Amino acid sequence: MEIITSPHILKPVSITRVMGLVGLALVPGIAVYTALIGPAILIQLAIASLAALAFETLMLRLQNKPVSPFLKDGSALVTAWLIALTFPPLSPWWLTVTGVFLAIVVAKQLYGGLGQNPFNPAMIAFATCIVAFPALMSQWPAQGLALGFGQQLDVILGLTPRLDALTAATPLDALKTALKMDRVDASIQDLLSNQNLYGTFAGRGWEWITAAYLLGGLFLLGKRIITWHVPAAFIIGMAAVSTLCWSIDPARFADPLFHLFSGGAMLGAFFIATDPVSGCTTPRGKLIFGCGAGILAYLIRVFGAFPDGIAFAVLIMNLCAPIIDLLNQPAIFGKKAAP
Repeated sequence: MEIITSPHILKPVSITRVMGLVGLALVPGIAVYTALIGPAILIQLAIASLAALAFETLMLRLQNKPVSPFLKDGSALVTAWLIALTFPPLSPWWLTVTGVFLAIVVAKQLYGGLGQNPFNPAMIAFATCIVAFPALMSQWPAQGLALGFGQQLDVILGLTPRLDALTAATPLDALKTALKMDRVDASIQDLLSNQNLYGTFAGRGWEWITAAYLLGGLFLLGKRIITWHVPAAFIIGMAAVSTLCWSIDPARFADPLFHLFSGGAMLGAFFIATDPVSGCTTPRGKLIFGCGAGILAYLIRVFGAFPDGIAFAVLIMNLCAPIIDLLNQPAIFGKKAAP
């Protein structure tokens, strides 16, 4: 019998290192986001981070748990960053704080803290807020909006009341509106292009943010922080169903590249659906989880009530994760798998 190259015993990976690498992988997306939209996203990241640390500290003290070890693991900060990156960058400060409260206090700490939450905390925050505050959660900055740091800070703090004058439809919003109007006199791509929303192959500007998230995701794969199963299955699932719809009616449905590089597709595939706590753990289970999330995300964003369905798709698959893992347990070493 041939023995493969050693070592066979791997060093334990600390939560702090994992969360630090996840945060590092988000930096390219944040950098491109800041270059295209402005410093608003940095303000939101600061607000979310401070709120996450405050709520985490409060809940740990209420439970008589040590504060320092849990704050240092970085999990609260990663959750805060994901909330800031999925919420509109010009949303009011209290909306971001509300999202962090829902994620840290309700979805995480009330279930027992890190490793005990059955649902992705950041997606609980997004789904709850978009249902409760749909108007605020749909106010994304217009492309090319030139606002300085002080002006964007005023908008976030509520000192500039006319937020709707600074916002515009995203490509996914335009697609949703076109489908609701049953517009078939022009292709979806022409529609988006006429509204100056369509870029090289997806939403203008947003496609490069998504590409930066893809780069960060590949970094996580290279560092073996995540496995390939969920991201690959997510992308294949979304690409397959979008290709099917596009091939049937290209005038009504956007092409697969548009869906893969618009909205939160890559952020969801590499940073959200890969959550090891609320997702599946078996290799086959991860494939089913990722594929299901990708298909559901497409169906919700195209046929559902919301322009992007990543949060709801992931939460639905979180519900299914225990039974998926139960039905896809690998065979015990030395025993044959059940037929």
